[in-house]
Formats: sequence, structure tokens, C-alpha cells
Amino acid sequence: MGRSGRKKPRRLWLKIPLIIIILLVLGIGGYAFTVYQNAKSTVNDKMHDPVETIDTDLTKKKLQDTEKINVLLLGIDAEDNQEGRSDAIMVMQLDPEEDSISIVSIPRDTRTEIVGRGVQDKINHAFAFGGAEMSIATVEELLDIDLDYYVSINMDGLVELVDELGTITIHNDIAWSDKGYDFTEGKVVMDGDQTKSFVRMRKQDPSGDFGRTQRQRKVIEGIINEGAQVGSVPKFSSMMDILGTNMNSNIDFDDMKTLFGSYRDTRRNITEHMIDGSGETIDGIYYLIVPDEEIQKAQDILQQ
Repeated sequence: MGRSGRKKPRRLWLKIPLIIIILLVLGIGGYAFTVYQNAKSTVNDKMHDPVETIDTDLTKKKLQDTEKINVLLLGIDAEDNQEGRSDAIMVMQLDPEEDSISIVSIPRDTRTEIVGRGVQDKINHAFAFGGAEMSIATVEELLDIDLDYYVSINMDGLVELVDELGTITIHNDIAWSDKGYDFTEGKVVMDGDQTKSFVRMRKQDPSGDFGRTQRQRKVIEGIINEGAQVGSVPKFSSMMDILGTNMNSNIDFDDMKTLFGSYRDTRRNITEHMIDGSGETIDGIYYLIVPDEEIQKAQDILQQ
């Protein structure tokens, strides 16, 4: 056992697009790390948060050998990045040999054992109980995998980063109005606040939470596409400042440079899978009960 479907993700909070961007959008140019003297300080002094659950030496060896890397992505529902629940949970596997990324999303209400507490609870409570360490151990146990990195970021980071980019452009499938914004079908250009409304809407979407997750993916693509065009020194520097304020990760500066070099092309092919299950109320609390075959699907994707 590790340390411890549906093809498209079904349910996430709006924080998740930016989490993926932390590993992808910064690839707008590995050259930037040689240009900005404050980049190393930002990553190592502000973002870097080592964890005991992950074997750092093993991870660095995998990087050196350009092997597959598993990254736990956490979207934290909190004013700062140290408290709250992980309302978005994803495992992203980077495969440099195939130039691909496989993303497995874990619904926040998934009922599972919280490693370190010995209780069955919603998986998003692991972060509230024991921070990144407990979240890592719980996900590793659930999916029977080894995680190499984790990245957590709060909601404010999404809005700030989109605003720093200026706008993002996505293709919208359904028309609706919300909080003073009119989202028409087709091409939509959005700033940070509009993006927040875009990904949060649920009641007007006939697909409910499923539809909201579809919009999450569109925002991911929009930020990646816009971020890949960022080339100015001031904008990159301010983006780093935003990430330094809103992000925690055990990825240090040297590992990040390796990821942007040897693993950068993995963003060319992204496939996604959402663990599915059925809702059940236990002792008055709603949970998502995930059958063994669904867990096996996710394990197969990450272990193939």
C-alpha cells in the first residue's frame, strides 16, 4: 500500500483552476527564473512548506530520472492558507515520457478513513484536522499511491491571478445572469470577479455541480492560455508575489526549475477523471459513498 468512470471531473470548488496553474502557468517561460532575482526567494522563503509525509530524497531521484510525478492539489476554503477545509482535492500525475497529465479529482464529501485520526469522515476534513500532512496521508491511503508534491492555495489567489493577467477567455455553453454579470453562450472574456461568479454558479445550470465542474475546466484552460502569453517582467514578478502570498507547497526552487524544464510539455495532453459515488446521509450528515470499483478505476489511472 502507498504511503499512506467518468472521464470528466464532476464537482470542485472554484479554487481548483489556480492550483493547476501553479504548476502549469508558471511555465510561461523557464527563462524567467534567471531574469528575476526575487523568484528564488519567493519560492523558497514564502511558498516552500516541507512535509514529513513525503520522502523528499525519493522525489528528487524521480525528478533526476525524469519519472512520473504525483502532485496533490488542494483548494483551501479559508482567509489564509493555513486553516479551513480542502474543498477541492485532485491528484495530478505528470508523465514526461508521454507528454501528458492525468488528473484524478476526489469529491470533497467522499467518506473515507482520515489517516492519523482513525475515523471515517469527509475527506476534505483531513486538512482541517491535520493540515497538508494529514491530507497527503489520507489521499495516499485512499488511492494506494505515493505522492511527490502537494500544492495548496486559497480562493483569493484565483481572483488576484486572473486580474493580474487582465482577463481570460473561455467558451461558455449555457447563458445565464448572476450578480450583475451576463454570461452569454459562446466566447466570454472575464476578469477575476467575473471568473468567481462563473465557476460558482450552480442553481441555473441543469447539470448542477457537474456543470460547475465543467466550467472549472474551462477556467483552467483559459488561465493556461492567457498565462502562456505573459512575457513582461513586471507582470511575471507580480504573479510570483500573488503566488507567494496565497500558495504553500513542498516544491522548492530547484525542483520547480526541473519541473518547468523536463516536465513542461506534459501540459500538451490533459485527461481528467472524477471519482464517482452515491449520496448517503449518515447520522444526519451527507457523505458521498464511493464503491470499490470507482477507487480501482482511479488507482488504475495513476498506476498504469
